[in-house]
Amino acid sequence: MAQTHWHILMNIHPKHSSMRGSGTADPMSRLPLALMVTGLLILIVGGSIRINDAGESCPEWPTCFGKIHPFVSAEEQLEWWSDNPEEADSRHDYNPDHTYTAFQIFIEWLHRLLAGIVAIPVLFNWWYVRKRKNELGEDMVGLAFAGGILLILQAIAGYITVKFDNADWSVALHLTLAVCWISVFIWQWLLWQARTRGLNRVNDITPEHALSVIPRLRLLTGAVLLLLILGAWVASTAGGEYNKGCSTGFTNGWPLCQGQWLPSMEQMGELVQMVHRLGALVIGGALMWGSVRMRELVRETGRGEVLTRFVEASTGIWLLNVLIGGVYIITAGAEGFIELLSLLHLIFGVASFLAIMTALLICRVAIMEPFHVEEE
Repeated sequence: MAQTHWHILMNIHPKHSSMRGSGTADPMSRLPLALMVTGLLILIVGGSIRINDAGESCPEWPTCFGKIHPFVSAEEQLEWWSDNPEEADSRHDYNPDHTYTAFQIFIEWLHRLLAGIVAIPVLFNWWYVRKRKNELGEDMVGLAFAGGILLILQAIAGYITVKFDNADWSVALHLTLAVCWISVFIWQWLLWQARTRGLNRVNDITPEHALSVIPRLRLLTGAVLLLLILGAWVASTAGGEYNKGCSTGFTNGWPLCQGQWLPSMEQMGELVQMVHRLGALVIGGALMWGSVRMRELVRETGRGEVLTRFVEASTGIWLLNVLIGGVYIITAGAEGFIELLSLLHLIFGVASFLAIMTALLICRVAIMEPFHVEEE
């Protein structure tokens, strides 16, 4: 019955449960984990681009001011702008002689370089899994292939982001694809470990248990992803000016908005800020409710401890991230915001999403590769 439901949900067939717990230590099974870590590094570098105002420091794609390296002088930048006036970004509306620093250009170039280099192990990952598909399964090949497709889509999204001068919707799309790409390799790693080594300590739930909590976890995962997208919207809309849409300082800017719990929201900055804050409040409440319910299931069944800890971790990270967001607003002064806090806000938001996503994927692996309870 559980397998029938799974075919409907994911159309992935669990053919290789006989391999579970075989104890085979394949060093290549760590490759998806390495790709996940690399993906996080690329994401952090991408966040660093924004806080250093370097999002348009390479105004074309894939080259940078017509060069394949990041060493572009101010004179060369101005010459390129003169030859390509249609590519001028918003900063040139205020200062036609604006140029980017060497560091700004370098981190944008580094972000692109890392995204290009990672294509090699992504391709190798697909080739290796495909070569062992009789042992690892067609579904594992599908996950490795999905990782490659998402990387291509990420490259396209990067081009679009540059082409549209970091429009809010393009930034949100770029971030969404990034966390989905990382999630694919978490899924592949969990499944690979289950099929070759047996993750009984992590994946100790039955398919029936997994099916009972998947709808709840899917809802929570989608909600946290929505909150992440809202955050990208706030950070990139109007060049980030809406970060101070509710004013700054304690308490006028946070936890209040313009000194009120519920402002008029007639100004777009107030509206954007309040949508993000109210979304964080609602989704945080849902996470806390989900944590309580998952803990109750552990007490009732004696299983799913690690699964529940991931849900609780997502909730705890969310709470800490609310405080980071508040400190970001409170500490802003005449010189602007402490942008390192903005990067931390992004990192913790992504971590909260990946924690709840991992809980969902543990359940899916439990169905694809059932845990067999030994009879006493």
